[in-house]
Amino acid sequence: MKKAINFLLDNANPSIKYRVKTEILNEEISRDEKQQLQSKILEEPIIRSIIACQKENGWLGNGFHGPNKNAGVFENQEVGTKYLGEKLVYKGTPVLQRAMDAFVTVELTDICYRTKGRYFDEFRYAANGQNIIRCACIARAGYADLIDINPQIKLSLDSFKRVLEVDSILDITRVKKIGGKEKRIFNDYEKWPCYYHLDILAHTQSWKSEENIKMLAEAVKKLMRSDRPEKQVGGDSWVGYVLGTTGCLKEGYQLGYEKDGIHYTYLDRVEWLCRCGIAPYVRQLRDEVALLQDSIGTDGICTAPVDEKQLKGFGTYSGQQLEIDWKNPVRKFCDITFRALLIIHYFRKSCSGQCY
Repeated sequence: MKKAINFLLDNANPSIKYRVKTEILNEEISRDEKQQLQSKILEEPIIRSIIACQKENGWLGNGFHGPNKNAGVFENQEVGTKYLGEKLVYKGTPVLQRAMDAFVTVELTDICYRTKGRYFDEFRYAANGQNIIRCACIARAGYADLIDINPQIKLSLDSFKRVLEVDSILDITRVKKIGGKEKRIFNDYEKWPCYYHLDILAHTQSWKSEENIKMLAEAVKKLMRSDRPEKQVGGDSWVGYVLGTTGCLKEGYQLGYEKDGIHYTYLDRVEWLCRCGIAPYVRQLRDEVALLQDSIGTDGICTAPVDEKQLKGFGTYSGQQLEIDWKNPVRKFCDITFRALLIIHYFRKSCSGQCY
């Protein structure tokens, strides 16, 4: 841990340096140092492009759920707010504060959400709805204590709890024939976990109790079942037409994968689950952390094989890259080592000695 910390403090992006000091080392940073780090971050090309695309109402760019022909990869509300939340030293930086204000003032039926004026109710449509995406952005940016997303936090918990109440996703979906093809559709007012529910739980604290953490662990373990391939299916929503979900989770959920005899880790899944505190109860999670821990060399660099497609960049369903680019391989190792360090930190925090 110490060598990895030193490697990052010597080589990493200002955002990573700040988070190592405050999030991992729990250090108090002077105002002058914070301002110096922030000023460097604000000069980065991606940050400047996000600031430049902000509209009068605070909305970022011309998109919501990722890029489109009129909105760049970072110049849209979802990716922009998540990126700013992970990068900036000051959460109250005007560009992020104004974007969060837009989440409060802009109606969910506004054209900014790019749903043609429709509101897809996250309580009616399992693993779906623009508001669940909005709330995940608020959580990731660190504003859940300022903007009320408690109903969606509860929905996220209840969605995982539903996994334990039914045998499988087959019990809460129906088959609908559309254009000669069969689609599996969630029943109305059902619940099922998705990528955004996990994002919300990973980046909030209010829900955490021993009971809730154990429930989440049991649900995740059930989702990791690999003995029922016929039930490793997802579902869509029927809103008068088929609407894809926001990444509903399927049985067979894994924390990594094997390719050519090498094991590759999904860093986002492992990090978020460790943040949720379920490591003491999920052996597969502990095993994945051990692989990362054992891959940190004497130079402090983590060389674990990871899914680079998941890590690189920043987007709606993937991307955790905080370095400006990977043209220099040291920068890529900074991103990998930082995520591994965060994982180990939250793993140890949740285990409190009982996992060893």
